[in-house]
Amino acid sequence: MKIVAPAGNMDRFYAAIKAGAKEIYMGIKGFGARRNAQNFTLEEYKSAIDYAHKRGVKIFLTLNTVMMENEMDFLYENVKVLYEYGLDAIIVQDLGYFHYLKANFPNIEYHGSTQMTVANHFEAEYLRKIGFTRVVLPREMTYEEIKTIRENTKIELEIFVSGALCVCYSGNCYLSSFVGSRSGNRGMCAQPCRKKYELANGEQGYFISPKDQLLGFTEIQKLKEIGIESIKLEGRMKDPKYVYETVSYYDNAIKGIRVEQKTADIFNRGYSKGFFYGNDDKIINSNYSSSIGKLLGRINGRELRILEDIMLGDGITFLSENYEKLGGSYINKIELKNGKKGDKKAQKGEVIVLRDFPRGSRYVYKSFDKAVNDDVESRLKKENNRLEIDCYFCGKIGEKPYIIFKTKNNFGLEVEAKYQENQILEKANKANMTPEKLQEKLAELGDTTFCLEKFECDIDKEVFLPLSLIKGMKRECATILEEKIIESYRKKVEKRYLLEKENETPRELEIVGIVKNDNQRKVMERYGVKKIYNRGRDVAKEGELTTHSLDSKLASNLYQLLENKNDDVLVNWNLNITNRYTIMELEKIGKVRSVIISPELSFEKIKNIGKVNVKKAILGYSKLKGMHIELSIFDKDEILSNSEGDNFIAKKNEYGNTEIYLEKPLNILNDFDKLKELNIDEVVIELNDESEEEVKAIFENMKNKTGFYKAYNYERGIY
Repeated sequence: MKIVAPAGNMDRFYAAIKAGAKEIYMGIKGFGARRNAQNFTLEEYKSAIDYAHKRGVKIFLTLNTVMMENEMDFLYENVKVLYEYGLDAIIVQDLGYFHYLKANFPNIEYHGSTQMTVANHFEAEYLRKIGFTRVVLPREMTYEEIKTIRENTKIELEIFVSGALCVCYSGNCYLSSFVGSRSGNRGMCAQPCRKKYELANGEQGYFISPKDQLLGFTEIQKLKEIGIESIKLEGRMKDPKYVYETVSYYDNAIKGIRVEQKTADIFNRGYSKGFFYGNDDKIINSNYSSSIGKLLGRINGRELRILEDIMLGDGITFLSENYEKLGGSYINKIELKNGKKGDKKAQKGEVIVLRDFPRGSRYVYKSFDKAVNDDVESRLKKENNRLEIDCYFCGKIGEKPYIIFKTKNNFGLEVEAKYQENQILEKANKANMTPEKLQEKLAELGDTTFCLEKFECDIDKEVFLPLSLIKGMKRECATILEEKIIESYRKKVEKRYLLEKENETPRELEIVGIVKNDNQRKVMERYGVKKIYNRGRDVAKEGELTTHSLDSKLASNLYQLLENKNDDVLVNWNLNITNRYTIMELEKIGKVRSVIISPELSFEKIKNIGKVNVKKAILGYSKLKGMHIELSIFDKDEILSNSEGDNFIAKKNEYGNTEIYLEKPLNILNDFDKLKELNIDEVVIELNDESEEEVKAIFENMKNKTGFYKAYNYERGIY
């Protein structure tokens, strides 16, 4: 089992490798699911690849967002440079981009991002069969579901074990996009889940802000036992010390060593086991959404009984009764209740006296742990991630000595370096060199990126081998080996693949319906709608596959499409179709009649998709779903209002999940002439909780070209 560690810049990159990570995921500036991270220039990325490969570490490029066709071609040259330079794998979300990349860069691994929402073994096997080597499962998977997937697919599995949890299924979160055009599917999420909301009754809180995930030693052993290939840590935008400490903790856990986790002492907005043991109502931290630290205690007058050890230099934060930040400082003196002063430390359970703190303070949190940070800072200065090598040394009297270093690169290819000294060896006058002493000297590889694993030698019993000679030969051979390792990753692009655009002409549009109940269906039928589909579930979790209809001609997830009993299926919009390549990849499954283009696209982008062999549809009306949350957040329907005045409807569905909808529906039905210019075939009316009268009003307004008009991203597009 390997650790896949985050690197948002060079400092985090070095921290991850020094802590023991064998796989690093990194983005390039402007692309990936963390575009707000600092990320890497092309030259920085190349430097990182060489640094990693000399230490036996793999580098994964994150291109895990939905892509527009012009972006694919724009990115081609950058990906080509990294591919030829020796990049190990590319993480993708977009099936179309995978199609494009695989055709252009065939000799590299492709990993399916958690953004793909692949939550069962059918979908995982599909990815393997079309050329993926690994898939990152959603964070919402339970251990039992992970185990079942592992038993039923040969694809490598990667599991998130720590870091920020998205409250919504990754790849199915649109709230940021629909409200402000900052798409989570484009790496620009504004994190509306971290905002404070108000309910209709006036109650306020961070109702959809989850604690971070932090699996422990027991959970890692469970994953290791069932053969999970890699565990993934979130944190491309976190401090290098956070990255180092978290990687170190899981490196020990994989090795079977129990250590106390200190991650929570560096970054802390609350931690949970996530969904590992099933849905947990304690995942949400409704009190605060940012990193505040560990609770030190509640103020009683001027006294505070501390729940954690403290020392001079620790940082503290003062919060009100409602968890509002009132201020903070560093501890520069400690006064105990018994009157003792001048202590540098105080222990858990002792009572300290506070002399100066903001009015209204009720809680004190330790926001900076000096001891932990000093310890990590010290360990960060040490290099402890090295590539294992085998060594053979030959030294014969009257001959030139030579040394051979051997290792394997990340693809299992053997790399060998040989260095022969010009000096002829002589017989020793006094103490001769023994194999044991020679091994000891050759194992001293502190100024290289290697460590000695196996050693063999063939030396004459009385040969004279000066230490300076051994040191020089070792240094020269290590330099040659480093160069050969780097060169072993280089590869060449043979061809360039790009789809040619075909001209299209406008055609007559057909109305298509998606309904939630029979009453809605009857109204649609009265208005002449012939193609009407029942709404389905967005995510097909391994443990809930029987709740998905395979008779339905509407596929809202890959499982429903792959296992569908029909050959004329409509693919729903939450599969994030934004380019022709994706449509072509879905076509290969052989069951697709039409696809609903993502409502994140602008009218212009939809028109530019071009000609395909299946029908293209767009949403004409919908109470857009912004989030699909595995948890049951509220017991009843609620209206959530944010500080900007936006309202959202939170509903609990029949399966106990929470769905969050925009209060104001998307509606572009009163301008059909404009829709015909988009070169599409179908306009979809997607219903949710609309009454019969409301459905009638939708059709009457469409017929009379009246009613409200709300286009959302169709007019403004997304970042």
